[in-house]
Amino acid sequence: MPRIVVDYNKCTGLGMCEAEAPDLFEVQDDGSLKVLNDTPGSDELAAAQAAVDACPTEALTLVED
Repeated sequence: MPRIVVDYNKCTGLGMCEAEAPDLFEVQDDGSLKVLNDTPGSDELAAAQAAVDACPTEALTLVED
């Protein structure tokens, strides 16, 4: 099952991931990113991939464990 990995050194909190997958990501009031679920189910994989693809800083990846 894929897992979402965030490189917090690259993340700028723009919220593109939250726009693509609001059930998986939330940008906090201070601009930091909170991953709500780092192991998306099969029904959330398309949204997770869209969030990874939408990230302008390439801070998100999906990795197989």
